[in-house]
Amino acid sequence: MEALSEHTIAFSGLKDGTHEFDFVLGPAFFTATGVEEFLGGEASMHVRLEKSSHLLVTLIHVDGHINMLCDHCNAPMEQPIKGDQRQIFKLSAENETDDDELVSIDPGAHEINLTHYIFECISLHLPIRHVHAPGLCDPEVEVALEKVQIHHEPTPDPRWAVLNKLRNKTA
Repeated sequence: MEALSEHTIAFSGLKDGTHEFDFVLGPAFFTATGVEEFLGGEASMHVRLEKSSHLLVTLIHVDGHINMLCDHCNAPMEQPIKGDQRQIFKLSAENETDDDELVSIDPGAHEINLTHYIFECISLHLPIRHVHAPGLCDPEVEVALEKVQIHHEPTPDPRWAVLNKLRNKTA
């Protein structure tokens, strides 16, 4: 995802300590992600930045919704999104780390862009399946799905019956 300038924090002029920033993510952000499933949305993003001489620790909190299509009925829906993520930036020329939470940045850098990390936070807190709450799917689609759905009880595999007899003998 391309970095958006509105998510840039200039930390070089900040004193050591805690600083807080708020961002509003609107349709422009969700379009910029390039994710076809995202039809828009609105979310608020709160970032707490703890600055020290060699580290920047960001705590990102997202709360809002993303407009998407329901995986069950294909009707538009608002998928609630809420979550937190911590990202640590180390001012160091060394780029040798196995930790996804720790990112090395150039010691001469004076700003960080959080667009990628905001997108990552949202992506990690989205459920795998996007469906309406029970009873809110398109009723016409529900009727059509009911017509083609096969309702039957699976016949038990006879091999399990033999094993259950053995288990019952030992018990």
